[in-house]
Amino acid sequence: MGSETQIIHNNELDQLVHVFMISFPGQGHINPLLRLGKRIASKGFLVTFTTTENLGQGIRGSNDAVSDQPVPIGDGFIRFEFFDDEWPDGDPKKFDMDQYLPQLEDVGRRWVPERLAVLAQEGRPVSCLINNPFIPWVSDVAEELGLPSAMLWPQSCACFLAYYYFHHNMIPFPTEDALEIDVEVPTLPLLKWDEIPTFLHPTTPYAFLKRAILAQYKNLSKPFCILMDTFYELERSTVDHTIELLAPTPIRTIGPLFKKPIPGGARVRADPLRPNQDCLKWLDGKPDGSVVYISFGTIVFPPQKQIDEIAAGIEAAGITFLWVMKPPAKEAKMSPHTLPDGFLDRIGDNGKVVQFAPQEQVLAHPAVSCFVTHCGWNSTMESLSYGVPMVAFPSWGDQVTDAKFICDVFKTGIQLTRGEHEKRLITKEEVEKCLRDATSGPKAVEMKKIALKWKDLADEAIADGGSSDKNFDFFIDQVRKRGEIVVANAKKVANGLPTKENGH
Repeated sequence: MGSETQIIHNNELDQLVHVFMISFPGQGHINPLLRLGKRIASKGFLVTFTTTENLGQGIRGSNDAVSDQPVPIGDGFIRFEFFDDEWPDGDPKKFDMDQYLPQLEDVGRRWVPERLAVLAQEGRPVSCLINNPFIPWVSDVAEELGLPSAMLWPQSCACFLAYYYFHHNMIPFPTEDALEIDVEVPTLPLLKWDEIPTFLHPTTPYAFLKRAILAQYKNLSKPFCILMDTFYELERSTVDHTIELLAPTPIRTIGPLFKKPIPGGARVRADPLRPNQDCLKWLDGKPDGSVVYISFGTIVFPPQKQIDEIAAGIEAAGITFLWVMKPPAKEAKMSPHTLPDGFLDRIGDNGKVVQFAPQEQVLAHPAVSCFVTHCGWNSTMESLSYGVPMVAFPSWGDQVTDAKFICDVFKTGIQLTRGEHEKRLITKEEVEKCLRDATSGPKAVEMKKIALKWKDLADEAIADGGSSDKNFDFFIDQVRKRGEIVVANAKKVANGLPTKENGH
């Protein structure tokens, strides 16, 4: 293995433009950035992907291909490095963003330049930095090092625009004196007070996340390109308006990132647990369009009483279901969810409960009829791109805005809850009715028809010559050109010659 790696290094790696990606340590941030990293690598680049060591432990444990050694992806390679945030596992300060984000910045501002210097000495100089939100200091580090940078926005363009208007105080948003006012963002539907991203509401318990997100908006002029994991046909007028607002910094929609086939890409994943492949075999035995898939993402953890009501509603509706019931995070110090006594015995083979599922494969399976989802953007994009209608069960953040779009704009969903602002239990009767409406009758038929339309448009966007494909090629061309300038400048510095601007 060592000799093979040495051969790869000597013959190929030294010739590739090297892109360094830094992710905020959250699963909803890591997944889309890694998808982007694999796509970049496939075009003949060396990509180094990094996040914190505490996330790295889980990623390495669930995927044998995650290593500091280069793994072939298409025409290039991807490798991983993880850095110590210098706080011990279990430290309560890690879960206070107001304390943790400054710590992450302090460590990152030291570690990234040091690490890049070592890579340069090893003959693999970095030519571009790419980050996602919550760590805008990456753009500062790139500027200080004379390197170009880009940012991947992992939510909808609609949410990006709402944050932009809030940050620049361009329109009224709810305040302590006017908590329930509607919000009118150009190109978006009228958003009620509980449909804006909840972090922007004055009553949010997550004000630290608002500060973290908005910090990126102070640095929007520094990246040479802002990438979005959406596709133009899905948010056409909003994308056009955002492009006008941020000119001359280009906005490029390149999604759905997960759906573009990449040679060798499937083996490199960042799942926190090893997916349960048994559920796919179970789905194989079910008729087409007969199974409801239920998953609330990696962070949302509904109260036990709500789980009881959902289970009762499922049983009353008589549906066949696959339910991802993940364990709580260790630091949360919460008890795992339980199901009502005798529930699984009564359901029999009409239901399956797992801790983790390969969601993309599940949603692509013909047996799946609809998706009960927390409406995170990754899940929303996956469901739209596979033509799967949704039952919207948002909690907070951009989820409530995504739910609004799923149901009222994209018209592929039924809303079961309006999120944390409701402050109530969704009853089993509501769950039962919603599941029946989503799986049978005229509403279900219409949603499926529209969902398949979005699937076709997503496929067209990522196909050769499609909107996302052309945008990605533009970005790759820019990275390559800037990378060549950076490498040329590095060689001139080494030889004591004057350099050109890096194109940033």
